[in-house]
Amino acid sequence: MTTLTDPPRESFRLSMLLNDTRYRALTFQAIALLALIVAFAYLGRNLMTNLAEAGLNISFGFLGAPAGYDINQTLVEYNSQSTNARAALVGILNTLLVSFLGCITATVLGVFAGVLRLSNNWLVSKLMSVYVEIFRNIPVLIWIIIIFTIMTAVMPGARSYLGEDPENSLLLGMFAFTNRGIYIPAPVWGPGSGVVVAVFLASIAATIAYRRYTTKLLYSTGQMLPRGWPSLLILFVPAIIVFFIMGQPIGLDLPDPLANRFNLRGGLQIGAPLIALWFALSIYTGAFIAENVRAGILAVSKGQTEAASALGLRPNRVMNLVVLPQALRVIIPPLISQYLNITKNSSLAIAVGYADITATLGGITLNQTGRAIECVLLLMLFYLTISLSISAIMNVYNKAVSLKER
Repeated sequence: MTTLTDPPRESFRLSMLLNDTRYRALTFQAIALLALIVAFAYLGRNLMTNLAEAGLNISFGFLGAPAGYDINQTLVEYNSQSTNARAALVGILNTLLVSFLGCITATVLGVFAGVLRLSNNWLVSKLMSVYVEIFRNIPVLIWIIIIFTIMTAVMPGARSYLGEDPENSLLLGMFAFTNRGIYIPAPVWGPGSGVVVAVFLASIAATIAYRRYTTKLLYSTGQMLPRGWPSLLILFVPAIIVFFIMGQPIGLDLPDPLANRFNLRGGLQIGAPLIALWFALSIYTGAFIAENVRAGILAVSKGQTEAASALGLRPNRVMNLVVLPQALRVIIPPLISQYLNITKNSSLAIAVGYADITATLGGITLNQTGRAIECVLLLMLFYLTISLSISAIMNVYNKAVSLKER
């Protein structure tokens, strides 16, 4: 009777790093990593040597020095005597503001245009095709300049709204559209306003929870609950009730054409550079998102739509409950790239004088201090951090909406 035994293990030899497929890939990766480390070490040593010969060194002490320049639009308190670090913070917040607004608006435009491009109405479909082809084939910088030129050259001056008998009156008594920007009412936060805001945020969470519940109930039992008017009630009614209970703590500061001879006072001014950059990034990137949405919808089998229609679902229900949930797995990955493009393309803000991080830290501060290496390194770190954050958040969402295998 014979017994089977495992063959003796072969002892490790250096030649196995190249000849054995178990180790070959790791060997090549280690060699590539070592070469990369050597290359960076050489570049770093060369940089330090050249700086030493020029009598320079890498220092970030300039961030604590006074900036010495003004910024036309800020989200935090700032003046010319603030530090360069404060100016960089203003630029970061301005970049995040226009990127956030651009992502939201571009998504709405892209989904709207992508769905309508598949419409059975010939005119609507062709109009959306014209929008996509025109806006995505012209560089975004040109759109920024075009919109900014329209804002500054076509819109009336602020003085046309001033005086006892102005040439133009405020729209609804609250809005003014001028070549300097748009004036809108500004909220005035009184005691108790935080409670109203907290209730409104809670209402948003409750609305999302309700819509998720209705979707889950529909998929599990087939029972379809109304979503439109209950969502609006949950979203607004609690905040309105608390608003009046707390004694109306949130007021409005309206633009006043009689407060000054040269400019409108009061309210909140949205500058022309911000509007031009925001709209240009939105309509440009929205054209690309529209194609992503169209591709995602076409990736869903036509039999899904026919089966849903055979069950008696209306076309909008078919799109919202059947097509789009399945199309998201195709739409989300390229959508991440479009969000990253909006964030990086916001660096073109300097073309219209919008003070983003590239204009402040990478522009004025760099020229005044001469710290090019430090400023560029900080710019690279900022954009890398923002890009990785957006990618991580969207990948989490992509994983949540992806199809789950049984």
